[in-house]
Amino acid sequence: MNKLSADTTIEELVSVLPASVTYLMEKGIKCIACGEPIWGTLEEAAREKGFGDDQVAEFVDELNRLASGPQ
Repeated sequence: MNKLSADTTIEELVSVLPASVTYLMEKGIKCIACGEPIWGTLEEAAREKGFGDDQVAEFVDELNRLASGPQ
């Protein structure tokens, strides 16, 4: 799997990392599981919920750690 980035689409993110649905929901970014799918990039979804640059970068880092499995 390629490293996730702010430009990763929600569709791709959920496809390669199903656990991202729960992660995003915990952050207040509902996707797919709520019955109303959102599209676009991770950054776009985060910004729609009012998150800034630092928070988007933190999401990317945390999702990449989640994708790499237990340390």
